[in-house]
Amino acid sequence: MSEIINNREYRQKVLKELIKQLHEGKDPEEVKRKFQEVFEGVAAKEISDLEQSLIAEGMPVEEIQSLCDVHASVFKGSIEEIHKDEFTGETPEDTPGHPIHTFKLENRELEKLINDSILRNLEAYKGNATADSKNKLLADLNALLDIDKHYSRKENLLFPYLEKYGVTAPPKVMWGVDDEIRADLKAAKAKLQGDAADSAAAIQEAVHKINEMIFKEDNILFPMALDTLTEDEWFNIAEESDEIGFCLTQPAGYWKPLRANVGDKSKEQSLQPNGSIRFDTGILSVKEINGLLNTIPIDITFIDKDNVVKYFTLGKERIFARTKAIIGRNVSNCHPPASVHIVEEMVEDFKAGRKDHEDFWIKMGQMYVYIRYFAVRDETGEYIGTMEVTQNIAPIQAIEGEKRLVTE
Repeated sequence: MSEIINNREYRQKVLKELIKQLHEGKDPEEVKRKFQEVFEGVAAKEISDLEQSLIAEGMPVEEIQSLCDVHASVFKGSIEEIHKDEFTGETPEDTPGHPIHTFKLENRELEKLINDSILRNLEAYKGNATADSKNKLLADLNALLDIDKHYSRKENLLFPYLEKYGVTAPPKVMWGVDDEIRADLKAAKAKLQGDAADSAAAIQEAVHKINEMIFKEDNILFPMALDTLTEDEWFNIAEESDEIGFCLTQPAGYWKPLRANVGDKSKEQSLQPNGSIRFDTGILSVKEINGLLNTIPIDITFIDKDNVVKYFTLGKERIFARTKAIIGRNVSNCHPPASVHIVEEMVEDFKAGRKDHEDFWIKMGQMYVYIRYFAVRDETGEYIGTMEVTQNIAPIQAIEGEKRLVTE
């Protein structure tokens, strides 16, 4: 065991030194040779763990990112087939509809677009920068920008599950490269309107980075994810992927785990053993739910299908007075006589399906109060209640200019 620990400590020391050498401008080929000497045959997971340790020590993600291309090349052709399904004998890569199959299918389509269209049109453009050759490249880049969906699914569906298991370094590094590629594609598209040599070089650089990312995904990220995630988690990723969309193609089929009971949606909504509640988009404890709802900067009141007040939020800045005494009351008893008939008609329209929402707005001193009512329906479209949302929109109307999270 001590030998294993010492080997690991030695490899971490080497990894840190190689990153430092790259940062200082040493020839990447020399660094690659040393990396291969020390790390050939080492699992991608261990390298991920070592990178994770370096980040924990305070090393900037950007510096580790500089080593990404080096260790990607070392793994070429070395990933063993260790993910075969014990029942079907198939790997996820062979299974249409599995997220990994879809990710790889998109990568093949990206390679096809690059090799069969972009690189050919780029050569023609460099030889004779006509309006026609420029327009063909512009169409190619517009198609290539579809890669944002591929990266968004990776970042917003796959990465959160990896991070749940403590795998945070590779996602951070890879997300940084994804953003570089996005920026490079936009810059290349803009440069097409200018100098031919500059635009050709920009396109070439963007395409090179995309090819490198394809390799890193296929040979490092995806095998690591398959080692880490459960089948149920892969199923969740597959189910939620439609929300973001797909790049240049669509899933080749529908996949669900063979050993998982995923058909009973009622179980997914049930109270969990630890007192949490599973929703369509995550799991929250009762404490978290209560805190979240009471922090939302709007007032929410819910009445059920029988017109009984079931719930209201307790935000810090309430617009209309609410006490717990209204819980269990009929909504008709909670409004002045002059307006109760309007509320009753609106709710009847919601129940009958004639309307889905109704809006009102009134002045109250310095406040401009926006009151919205929404019909709440279940997955079959059946009416289950009405939600009232109230907000003082005067501060929103007063907003001018911009305040960005990131300065450009």
